[in-house]
Amino acid sequence: MGDIILRFGHDYLVMANNYQEIFMNKDQIKGRVEEAKGKVKEAAGVILDDKGMELEGNVQKNVGKVQKGLGDLKEDIKDAD
Repeated sequence: MGDIILRFGHDYLVMANNYQEIFMNKDQIKGRVEEAKGKVKEAAGVILDDKGMELEGNVQKNVGKVQKGLGDLKEDIKDAD
């Protein structure tokens, strides 16, 4: 497997692997980050038996999914033009 090169430029994250590039807009990036943070917080709540933290993580995870979906929709609209 080839190297993965991460580069931030303007509104996009570029991931290059084997000469293929994937572009993600800000909403996709932020959504994925929030989703990951929510998953970690949710798991920590389970481990620590903290229902409030678990619920907060679940909400954060789902908000991230929605934001990621919005970014995906924006990319689909952009690609259709």
